[in-house]
Amino acid sequence: MAAPAAFSLREVLGAFRGCVTERREVLLEPYLRGWRGLIRFLHSLGAVFSFISRDAEAKVQLMEGYCRGERRERLHVDGLIWALGMKFAIDQINNSTSLLPGVKLGYDMYDTCFEPAVTLQPSLLFLTQNSTTGIGVLCNYSDYQPRVTAVIGPYMSSLCLLTAKLFSFFWIPQVSYGATSEKLSNTELYPTFYRAVPSDKSLMEAVVLLLTKLGWNWIAVIGSDDEYGRGAQEQFLNIAENHSICIAFEGIIPTDLADPNAKHYLEYTINLINSTQVNIIVLFSHSLSAQALLEHSIRMGLSKRVWIGTETWLLSDIATSIPNIQSIGIVLGFIMKTSPLPGFQDYVAHLFTSVEQEDFCQESRELNQHLSPDTLGTRCRQCDHVSLQAVLPSLSRAQVEPVHVAVYSVAHALHRALGCTQHQCPRAPIRPWQLLQFLDTFPFEANGQQFRFDQSHGISSGYKLIFWSWENDTLQYLFVGDYGESLYINESQMELHTKDFKEPTAECFKQCKPGQVRQTKGFHHCCYDCTDCPENTWNAKDSSTCTPCLQHQWSPARSTRCYDRSERYLFWTEPLTIALLTLMSITMSLACLAAVLFLKNLETPLVQASGGKLSLFALLTLLLLCLSCCLYIGKPSSNICMIQPMVYVLCLSACFSTFFIKSLEITLVTEFPHCAPTFLHWLTQRRAWLLVALCLLPECLICLGYLYLGPDYLVVDYKSLPTEVLLLCNTESWFAFALMHGYNGCLGSACFLCTFMVETSAKKYNFARGITFAFLIYFIVFIFFVAVFVTLKTILRSVAQIGTMLVISLGILVTYYIPKCYIIMLKPHLNTVDYFQNSIEEEPEDSSTRDNNPDPPSPAPQ
Repeated sequence: MAAPAAFSLREVLGAFRGCVTERREVLLEPYLRGWRGLIRFLHSLGAVFSFISRDAEAKVQLMEGYCRGERRERLHVDGLIWALGMKFAIDQINNSTSLLPGVKLGYDMYDTCFEPAVTLQPSLLFLTQNSTTGIGVLCNYSDYQPRVTAVIGPYMSSLCLLTAKLFSFFWIPQVSYGATSEKLSNTELYPTFYRAVPSDKSLMEAVVLLLTKLGWNWIAVIGSDDEYGRGAQEQFLNIAENHSICIAFEGIIPTDLADPNAKHYLEYTINLINSTQVNIIVLFSHSLSAQALLEHSIRMGLSKRVWIGTETWLLSDIATSIPNIQSIGIVLGFIMKTSPLPGFQDYVAHLFTSVEQEDFCQESRELNQHLSPDTLGTRCRQCDHVSLQAVLPSLSRAQVEPVHVAVYSVAHALHRALGCTQHQCPRAPIRPWQLLQFLDTFPFEANGQQFRFDQSHGISSGYKLIFWSWENDTLQYLFVGDYGESLYINESQMELHTKDFKEPTAECFKQCKPGQVRQTKGFHHCCYDCTDCPENTWNAKDSSTCTPCLQHQWSPARSTRCYDRSERYLFWTEPLTIALLTLMSITMSLACLAAVLFLKNLETPLVQASGGKLSLFALLTLLLLCLSCCLYIGKPSSNICMIQPMVYVLCLSACFSTFFIKSLEITLVTEFPHCAPTFLHWLTQRRAWLLVALCLLPECLICLGYLYLGPDYLVVDYKSLPTEVLLLCNTESWFAFALMHGYNGCLGSACFLCTFMVETSAKKYNFARGITFAFLIYFIVFIFFVAVFVTLKTILRSVAQIGTMLVISLGILVTYYIPKCYIIMLKPHLNTVDYFQNSIEEEPEDSSTRDNNPDPPSPAPQ
């Protein structure tokens, strides 16, 4: 293989200089030779400028092909019909006696071949000064008279974007009959561009509404690699995002099918459709790119899908004539609302009949001989073989009205610019810019309807929803809906099923119900499952987050609102409280009964030996202890929380102080009999009250320390209970708690140690036994109380405190006071000095011991 020629700057400059003639015309052969040399230079720069060189090379190859007269082998029938529609409109206008009377419209018609380079050549010709081949370079083009007064077309958006700026610079009106790109709605960039069709924005809104109404939210979007495909795809994605439509993938298919990589891109797109298992495909493409994609899908055995398209390929015979096209599945989409042109089919039929006449062919040959050398393009060889039968299928469905409207918009603007009447038009030169004000502001009539360009220089006509229906391999277009201000669908006419005769499913999510949120699944952020909002959160709309309730509120799972929490504490009316109050009443009743009996029998030996008035004081403290249970019932407050532990420990300390004195008395008599006469008087009479006060004083000081270190306080707990706010008292200082209860524990331990080893004769009453069992019960209950109190953080803490106080009180009453009440009430004969006065004295074991150890004096009655 020969090495590529080296770059020569001299050759490139010589080629570019030699391509311009003295008449300022461009010769394509030296022009292209210069570009080929420049491309070799770009290739030598490496990958940095490769994208420029590839683009330039593609354009040069294209222009070389057209210089050799190369054309696509297949005739674009729709393009021929649009051209005939333009000729039909012009002939109507020229034959009209009221629109432009006395004025005949002429026209130059060129085939763009859907290629920018081909489109640019006639566009430059249109800009040449009238009767010349040069383009004037002026500062002011208000008096410039180009070859044409207005331009109709081209059809594609990409071509219009190329020519619109060019014509806008020269203030030449351009009216397209097919360009729908939203970019062309910018009247500042394209002030002289108009179109007889709506923009893609309204079409994309219609497609999104269709998907939403049919419940399809898992789709693929494919666009051709041109301005129409990319622009429509971008516009669709922006609108679909706001309607909860999930895009499985976005594909681009090539427009240059001669590119060696085109086949690879098409196969890659088909494989993506298979891998994502998407059933709905939205295709924005012109007919040739759509044809390539559909042919590959059939060849690769793609199963039936739902294809949603636009009229760029839905109505094209290029797409519908693909072999086995009906196997691709369901095809539906939107086309513009248009009306048929009365007389157009007869007009086309007459033209084809005329073409077959020898006179027409002779006249055509003579005209070709007199064509100006400035005429561009080559002869359409395919047109020699086209017949009416080949055109008729497309003729019945082709959208010709936009071409008709485009021509009539210019004709009506000319009518107003010339100042025509119903009978005559004055002969006056018209500059192109003079038509613009009439195109902007005035309505016009075409095909029996009123039209008007809107602010973006477009015409909104609405859309029809069509459905491909196959019957005996014959395609019929069913109109199953329309879109204007809203979307209407007649689903009864749509056979929405693919394989297995099941309706296609295209859901990667379902509409979440109130109280549910979206949970993303897979790698597509818009695909999700619906999950219930957890407790204490809510969601009233279909969104991706649950809103937490406020602290004082709650909600059940899958809730649409929050509810205020009710307060939770130990209520007076609940069964557990009633049971505790019943137990408290029993305990207080026993204490009162014992107090009444002791008071009534205060001077008897039993009461005096039990402590006399100190016993009544102990019963009083037990009554207060029982009454303090009411502090734990009902709605707590900070003051109540502060008082609760102090009342509990002080009442218990006062009670234990009396038992402590009695225990010391028993210990002196039984363990230290020789010291008893000396110290017993400190434990009897009035001095006993002093000892009670001295025993109570430390507890009072500890309570003051408790207030200083930090009293119990009210806690509002929103976390422990699901639907309620828990009100309970919390311990601030565990050290103060330990001191308060520890002191009572020390008093109880002293009483227990002083009495649990004491033995008494069976003939005497054993006071020590009652004290021992009373404090044994206290210790057992207190151990359980501490374990429960530390761990519980619910209303059961209050229950535990009440239960502890009542059980301790009952324990003291049952073990110490009830037996004595039993003797007073049922065995009064035992209530004697002999039975109780010496009851705390330990009996000697034999007579020798009695002789050697005389009995100590018994304690005096108190």
